Amino acid sequence: MPLTLTIDNEARVLTVEEDRGAPRRMPLYSPEAFELVSREWLRMGWALEQFFTFSWLGRPILQLPEDLIRVQEVIFDVQPDLLIETGVCWGGSMLYHATLFEAMGKGRVVGVDIQIGAETRDAVEANRLARRISLIEGDSAAAATVAKVRAHVRAGERVMVILDSHHSKAHVARELEAYAPLATPGACIVAADGVMRDLADVPGGQPEWTHDNPFEAAREFAAAHPEFELRDPQWKVHRGPLRKAVTYWPGAWLWRRA
Repeated sequence: MPLTLTIDNEARVLTVEEDRGAPRRMPLYSPEAFELVSREWLRMGWALEQFFTFSWLGRPILQLPEDLIRVQEVIFDVQPDLLIETGVCWGGSMLYHATLFEAMGKGRVVGVDIQIGAETRDAVEANRLARRISLIEGDSAAAATVAKVRAHVRAGERVMVILDSHHSKAHVARELEAYAPLATPGACIVAADGVMRDLADVPGGQPEWTHDNPFEAAREFAAAHPEFELRDPQWKVHRGPLRKAVTYWPGAWLWRRA
């Protein structure tokens, strides 16, 4: 839907004009204005590949910093013994999660990707955190690959899952079905990058992303699996009126009920 935002710094007003209806005016320094401006900032940043400007321990991480802080909060709360992560790419996020586990004094990461480049594998395995990381190459939703991942789960361990490989709705749906049995009660599965639904009309986006995205896969999975609850994590520190994160992961958090 066409949308025009006009910021009047002097009057401290945001005016919102859509393709139908009268313009709306709201205080510039209000939660609603912040959410509207943040949405456009996310869209612009994605189109300009802002996410491709961050690294962790020298490896590209390709994540929004706010998402990294939020997932850190969840990992600290959940205290998983094992984090399964589909989508290795250049290995930055695996090293990030291994760093958290090193600081916590517990935890391991299993990373899965259909193809893991030799340079990435060498860099991860040369890192001093490599003892906390295992790499598995293969289709993340294939039965044979899932069996290899399952072999890393030890009896009584708490398991959390992050799905960040191929982001089509169909593939994420396959991953959800494959890894849901491994997520333990009180832990969660994160279906990353549901922001695709809001990027269909930006440079580099695709029209089908309005419906073909991880957000829709997570929503349909939650509707069909009452043992999971779809809800955003609670902020650990919260002052002020804001209620929504600035995130690439809207509607991502599927919590297995205790």
